[in-house]
Amino acid sequence: MRSFLACIGLLAFCLLGLAAPAQAQQAAQAGQAELAVSDWSRQDLKAWWAGLRAIDGAQGDLPAHLQPPSDPKAWKPVRLPDVQETPRAGTEEQPAYQMRWYRLRYEPEHERWPTSLALYMPRLVTLAAAVLVRTDQGWRPVFDNQNGAREQWVRPLWVVLPAALSDLHKGKAIELVVAAPVYTGSLFAVSSVRLGPRDELEPAYNWRWGLQIGVPLATGMTLVVLGAFALSLWLKRRDEPAYLLFALACLAWLFRNLHYSLDMPSTKLALDWFWWATHASMAWVMLLIFMFALRFAHRRFARFELGLGAFVLASSLLSVPVMGRLYDSVVVLHLANAVVGVLGTAFVVRVAWREGSAELRWISLSLMAGLVLGLHDLGMLAGWWGAEHIYLMPFSTLIVLASFLYAVQCRYVGALRQNEFANEQLAQRLVAQGTALQSQHDRLRESERQQALLVERQRLMQDMHDGLGSSLLSAMVAVGQGTMEQDQVVEVLRECVDDLRLVIDSLEPVGHDLVSLLATMRYRLGKRLQAGGLKLEWDVHDLPQLDWLEPPDALHVLRLMQEALNNALKHARATRVRIVTRDLGSKIEIRVEDDGEGFDIETVQRGRGLRGLQKRAKHLGGSLRVESSPGHGTVMTLRLPVNRDSREPLDDPPSA
Repeated sequence: MRSFLACIGLLAFCLLGLAAPAQAQQAAQAGQAELAVSDWSRQDLKAWWAGLRAIDGAQGDLPAHLQPPSDPKAWKPVRLPDVQETPRAGTEEQPAYQMRWYRLRYEPEHERWPTSLALYMPRLVTLAAAVLVRTDQGWRPVFDNQNGAREQWVRPLWVVLPAALSDLHKGKAIELVVAAPVYTGSLFAVSSVRLGPRDELEPAYNWRWGLQIGVPLATGMTLVVLGAFALSLWLKRRDEPAYLLFALACLAWLFRNLHYSLDMPSTKLALDWFWWATHASMAWVMLLIFMFALRFAHRRFARFELGLGAFVLASSLLSVPVMGRLYDSVVVLHLANAVVGVLGTAFVVRVAWREGSAELRWISLSLMAGLVLGLHDLGMLAGWWGAEHIYLMPFSTLIVLASFLYAVQCRYVGALRQNEFANEQLAQRLVAQGTALQSQHDRLRESERQQALLVERQRLMQDMHDGLGSSLLSAMVAVGQGTMEQDQVVEVLRECVDDLRLVIDSLEPVGHDLVSLLATMRYRLGKRLQAGGLKLEWDVHDLPQLDWLEPPDALHVLRLMQEALNNALKHARATRVRIVTRDLGSKIEIRVEDDGEGFDIETVQRGRGLRGLQKRAKHLGGSLRVESSPGHGTVMTLRLPVNRDSREPLDDPPSA
């Protein structure tokens, strides 16, 4: 919005400011002049131009019949600007050309001659013009516009008079003639002439040149940059045809404005094709603009776009220069451009205010402004307006471009807002999902904790049922039957207490330290072993941490050690038992050695006791080896892994 309004304000400022330099130079403006008209043939005009080229930069005179009339009666007062708006009907006997001589006089105020004199005309629509100054030897050409005549319709005329003329005419007025050849009966426009000091006239000329040439050139560069930018966006977003249409419109508009930046072709055929191409491109510019604008509507209008495209194509083909023999192709182009502009703008405005977005409405307003400025330029070409008006289509380009940029900016900002809104929604959903996941995680952890407690409770109940419960039940039955002495009952109860202590010790946190677990067992069973006459030798060294050693595994280890010590105390009749630990690298080893009577391995393997011990060792991921023979004591070796990835047995298979 701001850029669009700023561009309109800049345009208004430029157009209003156009009058400022002109008003500042009213003193130098020659609104009154004298006019003489000479009827010339084609040969006279050629001889005139050839004569100018022959004496260009050198001293010489034009032939007498090609000079301004010497008869005072041939000159009549005329008020500039002098414009013939519509062609006048002529006869076959009329000469083909007229030379219109505009005579002016300059005499400085207060007899203060300027250092440098200049002539400035805002607009001159004729054939190649020339400026002549009267000298003592006659009329001397000081300016020849043959090289720039094709661009003269849009470029202001600026002539700096030679300094020698000022020195020559000091003390008397300078008489000057602007020679403007035209087609007999055709449209022409000769603006007012400003003659005076160069430093006073040059700001007005520069201002006019900037508005009429500088703005179109700057607009062309802007079109190149914006078109390249839009094309790069379309290459990355092929699903957005609006960017491609914008780039094509910029390219066509740049082609349309080539006559502002290029010298026109010198041959008539090339000039005809050049004018056809630049004029025909205007219809394509408008077509692409309308198609781009309708991309901001809520639906597509394919029939309108196809119909308007077919009309533009047909008008372009019907107006090619080869059709000039049948009708005036330039007139056909201008009429076609007017039809395309009026119909297309009316349709876009109707769509914008019925069902369009805010962006499309601003584009429609800019199109209406561009249509008005375009009709102004058509009136300039037809000679309907003042000769000193400027062509406004470059400014309409800026207005439409500003509306385009505003629309693209709105779409970009809208996309950003949608993205931000989507991100906010996503963040809220993520927070909600995170809260839900955290709540679910907490419930899952609580469920796992309850499950672990249940499993641990079931394990303890099963272990106490098989161990402590079984021993107490057997003792209770024996006491009830009177088959167990008091000492035996005490022994059974002591074993039950020791067993209960082992279960409790397995539940204590040992920090995955097997040595601490064995030390706790020694503390619990030491007095009982000593009371049973069994000497305990402690050969336990530091062992690595067992990360997998949890309470259930700790109880299995204690059960294995308890079973080995009970066997040494109750069955082997040993007097000494030795507990040894060793660090074997990836494994650790625990040995329980006694000097008891020993037993036959083959006989024991057929019982359940040794299989139960090996089952516990396998559950720990380790292996159990029992070595014994009658009369040579017993050695139980337990090997456990330091790092246990699975519960598969280690390299050494369990043996009896």
